Amino acid sequence: MKRHCSALAPLVSASCLLLAGRAHAATGKDWGRPTDISLDGWRSDQLFNITTVSVTILFLIMCGIILWALAKHRAGSHAHYEHGIGRSHLLFTAVVSSIIFFGVDGTLLVNAFEDIHAAYWNYPTAAENPLTVEVMAQQWAWAIRYPGPDGKFNTADDIVTLNDLHVPVNKPVYIKLRSKDVIHSFYLPNFRVKRDAMPGTTTDMWFQATETGAAEIGCAQHCGVNHYKMRGVLTIQSQADYDTWYKAAVADARLRNDMSDKESQWGWDWESK
Repeated sequence: MKRHCSALAPLVSASCLLLAGRAHAATGKDWGRPTDISLDGWRSDQLFNITTVSVTILFLIMCGIILWALAKHRAGSHAHYEHGIGRSHLLFTAVVSSIIFFGVDGTLLVNAFEDIHAAYWNYPTAAENPLTVEVMAQQWAWAIRYPGPDGKFNTADDIVTLNDLHVPVNKPVYIKLRSKDVIHSFYLPNFRVKRDAMPGTTTDMWFQATETGAAEIGCAQHCGVNHYKMRGVLTIQSQADYDTWYKAAVADARLRNDMSDKESQWGWDWESK
C-alpha cells in the first residue's frame, strides 16, 4: 500500500496543475485556434486549455510509469506473482480514478454549465438594444435579413444580403435561424459559437465582437455535395462605419426589393423570448 500511496503524488500534482490550465486561458493564448475576437470566447478556450493541460500531464505520468516499469523489471530481475486482486488494489484504483474523474471531468462539467448559464444562454434583453438579424440557411448559402428603418422584419424596407453579415463592434448581436431545406449549422469560429439551423423550427444564438475586422462564417453540419462552398463573411465595423453601411444598404434595398417576388419574402415576425 505504501508503494500505491507514493504513486498518487504525481496524480495529486496533476489535479492541482489543472488550475494552471485555467489561468493560461486568461492570457489570451489561442494555441493554433482561430483568433478569439468575442466577448465570451475565452470561456470555450478555458475548457480547451484545461483539457489539453490535464491530458498532457496524465500522458506524461503514464509514460513515466512505463519507463519506471521497464527499468525496474529489465532482464535479470525476478518476477513477483500475485494471486487475484486484493482490497488494496481496488482501493488504489478507486482513488486514482476519482482523482482523474473529479479533477478533470468534474472541472469541465462544472465550468461548462456555469458558462452556458452565465453567457451563452443569457440572451441580450431589449434594454441592451441588440442588433437583431434573421438568417435563412439553404443549400448552399446564408440569406441574411435586417429590419429596415421601420424596425420590423419581412416588410418592404428590409435589407437582404447573401453570405454577407455586417455588425458593429462592442454591441450584442441576436440572430434567429431557420433552414429552407436540410440541417445546417451557423458557425463563427472566431467567436467560438455555432447553432444548428433546422427546417420547421426557429433556433437562436447571440455573440458580441470586441475587435473590428473580418471573420469567416462557416457551416459546421454536412449539408450536401457543395457543403464546402457554404461560406460567408462577417464584417465587424465601428458604429460610425456600420451606420454608413446601413444607410447605403437601405437605399439599395429600396431599389431592388420586389414585393411580388414571393421567393424573396422569406422573413418572419420577430418573436421575443
